[in-house]
Amino acid sequence: MGGVIWWINARQYESTDDAFIDARTVSISSQINGAIVDVPVTDNQLVDAGAVLVRIDERDYRAALDQARAQIDQAQSSITNIDAQIEAQQARIDQAEKQVTEAQAALTFAQQENTRAQELLTKGAGTQQRAQQTASDLRQRQAAFDAAQANAVAAQKQIAVLRTQRAVAEGQLEQAQAAHDLAEANLARSAIKAPTAGRITKLTAAKGDYAQIGQSLMMFVPLEVWVAANFKETQLGDMRPGQAVEIHVDAYPGRSFRGHVASIQAGSGAAFSLLPPENATGNYVKVVQRVPVKIVFDKEPDVYLGPGMSVVPYVKVR
Repeated sequence: MGGVIWWINARQYESTDDAFIDARTVSISSQINGAIVDVPVTDNQLVDAGAVLVRIDERDYRAALDQARAQIDQAQSSITNIDAQIEAQQARIDQAEKQVTEAQAALTFAQQENTRAQELLTKGAGTQQRAQQTASDLRQRQAAFDAAQANAVAAQKQIAVLRTQRAVAEGQLEQAQAAHDLAEANLARSAIKAPTAGRITKLTAAKGDYAQIGQSLMMFVPLEVWVAANFKETQLGDMRPGQAVEIHVDAYPGRSFRGHVASIQAGSGAAFSLLPPENATGNYVKVVQRVPVKIVFDKEPDVYLGPGMSVVPYVKVR
């Protein structure tokens, strides 16, 4: 009778001893070149998110940031200066247009005077001297009008030149702003911080070392861990996400932790290995495949759990 009760209870669960604690470990590396001036953490230390892990000499990057700020100020000053020049040139344009109007009025009067003098000379009522004088005055007024028009055109074209100079200055400002943003980012990268709460492992960084871009300085293990359980494919028939799981950790005998199935991998572990089996060649021997199942804890365990630690999960499938 006891055996029947055990069998009825046991068939409600699927378990495997091919299961381990897993986490997304992070390789902490440098994004800039520089001498390491401080390593305020040590091996296996628990740190909060945003905690400084490594400090790199920031002096070169702070100087680059100051230089970029000076270039921004210079470009902004150039734009302000050109705007003032455009405003002054607009006043010159207004003055040139008034000079054109004045020259136009003088030319019109000279044309009228010349016409009257020529008519009087034709009728014998005017003198040759007067006719020659008005003709000469007309030519002078025409020349003055042409010069006023040319001056107005030149003043107007100068606006286009100044606007081109302003566009160049705006480009220099954008370039200086980009250099500033890059310098600011590099300065921020001189303090390498923890991406999330977790523990320091495989610490290799040391004060006085020279860090290079991409160089791994330590490994970082986030506090968020889960169970990667490799069940036989024959055990997955009734397994579904959300099912309750009882987790036994080898490091803590006599204790169990509650969790649930988060997901089942779409394919066997062998299919995603570095050298997947090629069943189309050679003699084929059927082997029961293992399929990774992700199991998460219902609440954060109150004990230390790290990647690779052995566990035995019991999934209630019925």
